[in-house]
Amino acid sequence: MKKNLTFRVWVYFRTGWSIYFAFIFAAVNTLVVTYYLAIENIPFLQEIFPTFAHYVITAILVGIPVLVMAGYIHFQRSQGFKAEADVRIESNPHQRRILLNTELILEIVFRLNSLFLKKLNNENLAEKEFNEIYIIREKIQDYKQHRTISETILTNIDKINPKNELA
Repeated sequence: MKKNLTFRVWVYFRTGWSIYFAFIFAAVNTLVVTYYLAIENIPFLQEIFPTFAHYVITAILVGIPVLVMAGYIHFQRSQGFKAEADVRIESNPHQRRILLNTELILEIVFRLNSLFLKKLNNENLAEKEFNEIYIIREKIQDYKQHRTISETILTNIDKINPKNELA
């Protein structure tokens, strides 16, 4: 934790700066600069926004819905957020591990449920199905001990019983 403390403080500082301070500072700066450099010197705009308060209220009433819509489009309708999520998973070993663990768990649950359903229907398990159970158990035990995963973790099982053969 001690080695990590400096980096944690740095992350907290950057987050506070970029999300809170810089955002608020930039919003206030934009409002002040645009009003006092543009609107105050253009008579037509000064009729629409007679005071700075009128301009701020209008900017808030128009700007917030527009920015919410832009955020919605970013998350729901564009490829931007998907690309961000892909980069996070590719670059963060913790998130990559969560994804791989989830895929592994779902695959194992599917395979074991198929075997259990077969047994519940009073069907006898074939030799290769028993072998599959033992291999799954061995792979899980090995994974628990070494805490590593690879794309080939189920390769041996697939050789015995190709995917979806039980389904």
